[in-house]
Amino acid sequence: MSRRYPSTIAGPVEHEFVVSRSRFVTTAHPAQDPAAAEAVIADVRRRSWDARHHCSAMVTGVLGDQARSSDDGEPSGTAGVPMLEVLRRRDLTDVVVVVSRWFGGVKLGAGGLVRAYSTSVSEALDRATVVRRAARTRVSVAVPHADAGRVDNALRAWVARHDATSGDTAYGEQAVFELWVPADGIAALEAELASVSAGALVPVLGEERVVDLE
Repeated sequence: MSRRYPSTIAGPVEHEFVVSRSRFVTTAHPAQDPAAAEAVIADVRRRSWDARHHCSAMVTGVLGDQARSSDDGEPSGTAGVPMLEVLRRRDLTDVVVVVSRWFGGVKLGAGGLVRAYSTSVSEALDRATVVRRAARTRVSVAVPHADAGRVDNALRAWVARHDATSGDTAYGEQAVFELWVPADGIAALEAELASVSAGALVPVLGEERVVDLE
């Protein structure tokens, strides 16, 4: 059975949640490492400079094995950790969430803060596009330019049927198509190439890597 990897999000989302006149604005943003996540937090602080708190949580790494959170002045354990738990429950990685809070004059208490920060992050992530990740093998296919259009169409259709994804295409003496293919799909790809080229196209296998799937 193939190993499961945490998913990520396709792009940034922002969501506002209001409770007892306090505004909670969540920014969820892709972040490939802690440095990128810290840059997102710094940008939110700059743009929302008048907020009282900028609480944050991040998970990074292919396996989601790096995590940090901050209460940023809220009572300990009422913001950062609940936000982080939402990311964990969603099985996400390479993502940072920042919740900026403008105090509305009514104290929410520890339980109210936990619910508010958790809900704000959950509702923001509900609006995000989740990108599934999986281990795939890199396959290169070199094609004469005269056949590139026909083979490209065939490969795109094959990718859509076999839980694979397309990579970059390089144009030199030949067009070289890059595919990321599940290990158990390589034989099927070889058969597809044989059928569209009378056996003239031979795929070249490369590294295995965890990739984003379309």
